[in-house]
Amino acid sequence: MKDDSPKHSLPDNQQNVAQHLQRFLAFDFGEKRIGVATGQRIVSSTQALKVIKAVNDQPDWKQVAEIIDEWKVDAFVVGLPLNMDGTEQAITDKAKKFGQRLHGRFGLPLFFHDERLSSAEVREYLFELGGYKKIKDNDLDAFAAELILKSFFETIG
Repeated sequence: MKDDSPKHSLPDNQQNVAQHLQRFLAFDFGEKRIGVATGQRIVSSTQALKVIKAVNDQPDWKQVAEIIDEWKVDAFVVGLPLNMDGTEQAITDKAKKFGQRLHGRFGLPLFFHDERLSSAEVREYLFELGGYKKIKDNDLDAFAAELILKSFFETIG
């Protein structure tokens, strides 16, 4: 029987690089909204930051640059939207292009991380924090980015 559960692992060379970096900026890519979170690997802390509006799959790059400058990050993590069986969705390629543009513009290391289940996990996570009904829909994308980063930190150890 095929195991369709999400796999969270990095190739050894990427794992070694990721383990030497400290401050990360994570993105939950969407065609209209991009959630952003930051975190420090050494203490495994994460924080949802904001949601950036996207137009034609592009964020306001000036706003992205300001966030990078403010948080002094060492690397990017972009959530990779996949189907439950691990195959790519229509939006997967757009998320990859977004990540490549981030890397190209800012020159920081880029990691893609499986984001299957992140929306459901966000609702569960927010419920644990006191209920997600208090949270605006836009903010869900930032919390999704935070969960992507938490999962990434668990993967790299």
